[in-house]
Amino acid sequence: MEVFSWEVWGGCKVVVACSGGDGQAARGAVAAVIAAYDRAASRFRADSELTLLNQRAGRPVAVSPLLFEAVEVAVSAARLTDGAVDPTVGRALEALGYTRSHPALVDQPAAAGSPRPAGRFREVVLDRSRLTVTVPSGVALDLGATAKALAVDRGAAAAQRACGSPVLVGIGGDLAVAGNRPEGWPVRVCEDHREPFAAGSQPLRLHAGGLATSSTTVRRWQGGGRELHHLIDPRRGLPLAGPWRTASVCAASCLQANVLSTAALIWGAGAVSRLRAFAVPARLVDRRGETVTVGAWPKEGRR
Repeated sequence: MEVFSWEVWGGCKVVVACSGGDGQAARGAVAAVIAAYDRAASRFRADSELTLLNQRAGRPVAVSPLLFEAVEVAVSAARLTDGAVDPTVGRALEALGYTRSHPALVDQPAAAGSPRPAGRFREVVLDRSRLTVTVPSGVALDLGATAKALAVDRGAAAAQRACGSPVLVGIGGDLAVAGNRPEGWPVRVCEDHREPFAAGSQPLRLHAGGLATSSTTVRRWQGGGRELHHLIDPRRGLPLAGPWRTASVCAASCLQANVLSTAALIWGAGAVSRLRAFAVPARLVDRRGETVTVGAWPKEGRR
């Protein structure tokens, strides 16, 4: 088995594991997918398609098929989660100073402004026949809750085609597998993907689909004299302050897993019942570090 790893987006670790075939081809395929999503969907690049789309809010903008799908997926995620995972939180994040990648925020604390509630995802207009997107006036999209996971799924599929063997692909701790590997892939669930063996982590074997973890504990910065993080309560336009600090979900795809893990944190006390309704295995960690599992999630100490 060949394993490749590198960093993108200011400290986000990429992992490509290939159980046979041309590992270098698999790595190159994933790198190409990441570059394409960065050009299309980054909120931190002045030359990205998303930046141009947000600048032209209020009028239809022709976009690439990749960005159209990314926006369509984000709006669908908002509908699926009753607005918990909302792509119209862009202005809220900007108001909190999240206008550049996270490492830069740590080095240069941001000036936080007034809260900017979201909730306008139903006003995003998608015209598939013309490949245009219309962002509502006064709104900026942020695709962070879905585009990275979509890139993981697309990267895994591209890597498997390139090497002709089963693969595992991870970006920032969100994982997807492609191809049949009977023994599965040994992985570890943790709050910070850069510290996989920290206290509270759990080893698993991933056999199919995807695995995602969302947490309020890692991507944090100082702004306006207080500590902030990137998970926004769309109703308030402020960092989430719910009962859970971390949620992990296994699902048919990394995208589905990431949507539900993010939504679980925002659903708060209702997360367990909602996750059961989706019939997905999940692991929730509360603010004291106590763990609650949902569905078929393995108990601690078992794989």
